[in-house]
Order: sequence, then structure tokens, then C-alpha cells
Amino acid sequence: MGTPAFACPILEALLARPDPVVGVVCQPDRPRGRGLAVGAPEVKRLATAHGLPVLQPERLRDPAFEHALGALAPDLIVVAAYGKILPRAVLSLPARGCINVHASLLPRHRGAAPIAWAILAGDAVTGVTIMAMNEEMDAGDVLLQREVPIAPDETTGTLTDRLAHLGARAIGEAIDGLRAGQVRPVPQPANGVTFAPRVTREQGRIDWQRPAQEIERLVRAFAPAPSAFTTWDGKVLKVHRARLADGTGGPPGRVLAAGPGGVVVAAGTGALALLELQLEGRRRLGVAEFLAGQRLSPGACLGAT
Repeated sequence: MGTPAFACPILEALLARPDPVVGVVCQPDRPRGRGLAVGAPEVKRLATAHGLPVLQPERLRDPAFEHALGALAPDLIVVAAYGKILPRAVLSLPARGCINVHASLLPRHRGAAPIAWAILAGDAVTGVTIMAMNEEMDAGDVLLQREVPIAPDETTGTLTDRLAHLGARAIGEAIDGLRAGQVRPVPQPANGVTFAPRVTREQGRIDWQRPAQEIERLVRAFAPAPSAFTTWDGKVLKVHRARLADGTGGPPGRVLAAGPGGVVVAAGTGALALLELQLEGRRRLGVAEFLAGQRLSPGACLGAT
């Protein structure tokens, strides 16, 4: 059970194992992209390419879905970024239960967006947790964890890819360990629980009163989508890449310098150099190309409404 690209390496790892994958469950096809054409989830496309049956229920408590899932007679259900909490009827169906590949070191960052929140929090490390599922969100017993450092320039996009492949390796270890009796469930500690709810576009709005370090993490956490953004001259200005910069002498949001090295903007503490920008209705550009076509100069104020 999985839906976005994160789940694809995990499904591929399962397909490479001797245990047969009897079916795939993912979210229904949804409007996608700028044209909002209806498109299939990445996991559905992968499953279809391998000739697997695919179930896409709107509601997991739908009797027709429960019947179809039961007909597949799974011994074990592996879940990776499926997108919904499983009801008791699904959790209790497979003889060996349901196990989840979660992209954080639980109990830290329970929820739908653990990767973005790890970057926002400035965490130095993260990882994947393979856990036995229950009816609470990401609160099941831990079976196995694998840790990786978060690079200083890590974005949600790059970290998602790394953790997906780490999860693909970890799920095989967990299944083999369970079969051999070498992996046993360990309850999550009560201390250290944090939550990582789904991020919204509005949370990507840059508050220039915040320290530059926090804004830089916001840019990375919202890359590649939905993107951190500010406003300039009444238009939305997306910030796709930025770095900390030297610069003082202006109120938060004031452009201090603008050149090939970046558009340097004063923050509440410190300054930020904007390196890749996208003005509303235009394409994404490196800063030199952006400045060749836009008069964004020192003294301009970003974020003013």
C-alpha cells in the first residue's frame, strides 16, 4: 500500500524478493500538474508495468474494497506513504499484520510530512523506521531503524529520494528478521514524540522577520514543491534555492545587494542570498538570468503587501 514516488523503490525491492506481491493499493487517480489533467499515482504506474492488480478505494471502509482486499489473501501488508490511516478491518486482515516504512526516526516526526519537518527543525540526522502498525498514527512498535545524516544543502526532494532507497533496503532486512525471529517489536518511548503534519502552500510564505538560518531551512524544506515564496511588486516570487550570506544595514525584507552571486536580502537576524527565483507566471531562473530580465535592485522590499 503506497501512493507517491517515495513508495516506488520499496515496491521494487519487494518485487525482487521471492515472496510474491499479490496486489497493490494506492490512492485514486487525481488531477495533477499545472493543467490539472487526471493522472495515475507513481505506484500505480509501476504496479501496472509489472502486471499487478491495483485497488484504488476512495474509502477504506468500503465493503467492496474490503472484499477485494480479502480476496487477495495477503500474509503481510507493507505500507509506505499510502496517505490514510488504516482501519481495524485492514490491520487485522493479514496473518502477519501490517508494517510501515516511515521516513523518520520515530517517535520523532510522526505524521504525513516527516522529511520536510526534519529539515525545518534543523535536525542533523534522520532515517527510516520499520514499524508494526496499529490504529494510532505512526505509534506502532518499532521493528528496525536505519539512520542517515542530513546534508547542509539537503532539500525535501533529495532527502526523499535517499530515504526511499534506504527504506527499500530496510524493509527486506525487517521481513527477513521477522521470519528468522531475530527482529522483535519494541514499543516507542513516550518521550521525544513530535508531529509532522502535511505542509500547506501558505506555510511556505517567507517571514523576513525570522532569522536567515530559519528561512534558509524553509526554502530547502519546501523544495521542490510547494516552494517557499515571498512577494515583490505585488507578485508572488518563488524562492527555489538560497544560502546564508553576509549582509547588514536594512530592515527585514530589504534587498541589500543584487548580482550574479545572489539577491541578498536582510532577515530578522543575518541575511539570505537568493540563488534561484521564479516570478509569478514565469519560469524558474538562476539569479543572473533572472536579474537580466528583472529590475530587482538594492533598496527594493520583499514581502510587502
